[in-house]
Amino acid sequence: MTSTDITKDAAYDAVAPDDFPAMMQVDRYNNRSTAFDKIISATHDHFWDPLDKKYIDFTQPFDMTTTPIVPFQQVLELQLPLAEKLTEQQKIEFANESARWMLSSILHGEAGALALSASLCHILKDPGAQEYAANQTREEARHVTGFAKYIEARWGKPYPVGPTLGNLLTEMVLAPEVYKKIVGMQMLVEGLAMGAFASLYTVSNDPLLRHLCQLVMTDEAFHHKFGKIWADRTIPKLNDEERNRIEDWAATCFQTLLFNLGSPEQKKYMYARFGLDWQEVQDQLIKARTNEVRRKAMASSTNIFRVLIKTLLKGGIITERTKAFYAVYVDMDELKGEGDEMVGDAIAEKGIEYLKTVNFGQKVGNYVAAD
Repeated sequence: MTSTDITKDAAYDAVAPDDFPAMMQVDRYNNRSTAFDKIISATHDHFWDPLDKKYIDFTQPFDMTTTPIVPFQQVLELQLPLAEKLTEQQKIEFANESARWMLSSILHGEAGALALSASLCHILKDPGAQEYAANQTREEARHVTGFAKYIEARWGKPYPVGPTLGNLLTEMVLAPEVYKKIVGMQMLVEGLAMGAFASLYTVSNDPLLRHLCQLVMTDEAFHHKFGKIWADRTIPKLNDEERNRIEDWAATCFQTLLFNLGSPEQKKYMYARFGLDWQEVQDQLIKARTNEVRRKAMASSTNIFRVLIKTLLKGGIITERTKAFYAVYVDMDELKGEGDEMVGDAIAEKGIEYLKTVNFGQKVGNYVAAD
């Protein structure tokens, strides 16, 4: 690999994407790490099929003309003065279009995760790591199907990907460095996703969306663990230059996502439907979204950026060098004192119990298997 690669554990040894002959070296096959065996074997416990109605039924109705998919208080634009221009019916429609935009971003993110996981299969030499990546590819594929089916059921088709997310996903999928793929997808994007799914599961008015998020979280909790295994085996072995490179790249990605992921310019085609000027929206947001407002929002355990910061902190990718950068938004000492459990883990665990009743006919907790 090139000098830009940072590999400290044999489980993450990699080759160039076009070096398939390396995959046929006879010594590779028996040189299999056991680090991923537990999460690989657990795959059966959280199997689900988005095309099988015994798991999820996308024909379940929801009246979007009378009820917003996400409550008004979850839609930042509806807290601004410009909301006074909208009728109550328009507010419902705006909230639902905001949900469409957010879920479209999630769909594009899942498509990126699918492609990135598949790209790991091309470069990871360790058969155990390769098998895990293949499993994750399969799971990301069903997430793409699940969110595509949900968006089709509620709106017909998704919004285009925003430039910020699209560019970041492209960089990670095409990156030759293993650390960018794992930190970028398994920690940054998966951290954002778990926060978003936990929030939607908690607040959405649509039972179908809540159910879909829980099913997806049963997979994502394991994807996050793959990133944590990498961090535990890699971060302590880095020299200062390597650690700084990873830490700075993660901080740059965080800043890009924080200030641009939901920016009005990214959503201007949505605003046009309601006669709103994206620059006017941006001006009002700048006045309203102070660091103090962000800090208050990030006090919530399901805030996507709080979850992201905790993921990086627990992975050892935030040190004293960059702690102050994140401390503008969250209490870092409080975050450090929290346990390793991530938001959504409990929701995912309940989802796995439910799937066991479907897949294996087990009676688990309060769930009773359906025939």
